[in-house]
Amino acid sequence: MKLLAKLSYGLAIALISSTAATAATQSYPDHAIKLIVPFPPGGGTDLIARDLAKTLSQQNKWNIVVENRAGAGGDIGIAAAAKANPDGYTWVLGQTSNLAINPTLHSNLPYDPFKSFIPISLVADSALVMVAPGNAKYSTVPEFVKAVNEGAPDSMNFGLPGIGTVAQLTTVLFERTTQIKITNVPYKGASDGLPALMGNQIQAYMSSIPTLLGSIKAGQIKALGVTSKSRVSVLPDVPTIDESGYKGFNATTWFGILVPANTPKDITVILNTAINKAVKDPDFVKRMGAQGATTLGGTSEDFTNRLRTDYDMWADVIKKAHITLAH
Repeated sequence: MKLLAKLSYGLAIALISSTAATAATQSYPDHAIKLIVPFPPGGGTDLIARDLAKTLSQQNKWNIVVENRAGAGGDIGIAAAAKANPDGYTWVLGQTSNLAINPTLHSNLPYDPFKSFIPISLVADSALVMVAPGNAKYSTVPEFVKAVNEGAPDSMNFGLPGIGTVAQLTTVLFERTTQIKITNVPYKGASDGLPALMGNQIQAYMSSIPTLLGSIKAGQIKALGVTSKSRVSVLPDVPTIDESGYKGFNATTWFGILVPANTPKDITVILNTAINKAVKDPDFVKRMGAQGATTLGGTSEDFTNRLRTDYDMWADVIKKAHITLAH
């Protein structure tokens, strides 16, 4: 009888827990959702997060509060999300640098990109653009490569917007793909190298499209190629590096929503469905296009596979180029 009573009690507790979890899922979300952005307000990641939050709120009547948790190259915000309660009320907009690059550059990160999170859905990705001074004699990627190969040693400089960034690693990948040898000149951030480019102190630069678009449109610098497989809508006349003769070249920055590991499956399904609807919204697609980004979507598995593929690709670039960060 005592055994039967214990079994009955255990079943009752399990049933109550299951019922409570189901009720919580059915009412989800019943209060504000926090979307962590691991960078300061006004940057590319922040703009995408706020656009996404706006679209999701309009479509679902959800209350989504964007919280900027900047610091340590974005790792502070990512770590905060990893430690959050896995109840579906804390999201993070992760991207390539934090999840696919930093784990190779840093051995002591307070999160694991594959174990600390459940990837919900990719949101968008964005190409980089390779540019040259407005008065440069070369106007295409092949012409630039020829100029480097025919120039005097150390006469050509390639600017790098930061060390360990997607732009720096894409530059390294470009140099490896084209088999050129060129002096790299690092700058603190994406916008810091622009004056040097316009002043002909560097002969090429790779950075995000929003950072360089105004100067390209003004004719102060010229776009040689974009790093994605397809051309971008805001620079329709600029060829891809792939179509410029370097088949298979593809390097973009992606952005995606993740939640802490152990978030209930029913909630992750709700979120994936909602985000896939949001990224198809015509206004959202238009706003992303204006930033040089392409909307994505897809399943959690798609996101996981993209993370793994890019993690392996960038780890290979980092190790072969012997890239390290000074401490």
